[in-house]
Amino acid sequence: VQLQASGGGLVQAGGSLRLSCAASRRASSNNGMGWFRQRAEKEREFVAAISWNGGSPVYADSVQGRFTISRSNSRSTLYLQMDSLKPEDTAAYYCAVAIGSWATRRESDYKYWGQGTLVTVSS
Repeated sequence: VQLQASGGGLVQAGGSLRLSCAASRRASSNNGMGWFRQRAEKEREFVAAISWNGGSPVYADSVQGRFTISRSNSRSTLYLQMDSLKPEDTAAYYCAVAIGSWATRRESDYKYWGQGTLVTVSS
């Protein structure tokens, strides 16, 4: 499975962006999927995850209430709607396909990773 993330860019604080992650084939439709991010000089961290059927979303505390994860299995695409963006959200964002069917926060539970899309939030 190849994952292609897109939608990153430069936005002012308080603005919104929508990230997309297209999977190369529908093998991901039975798997949980997630978003992670890596800020400058920081380790990669969990952002949000969703189960195979679009239910049970989970979020990092830092983005709860501002970000929304969703998916379209018919389009083999994962989304991350990011609202009320803050400068500390600046990072490279990565999508991933989980080994299992459910949403998970653990990086080791993911087997396929996209190449990342850069989000920059100016103050």
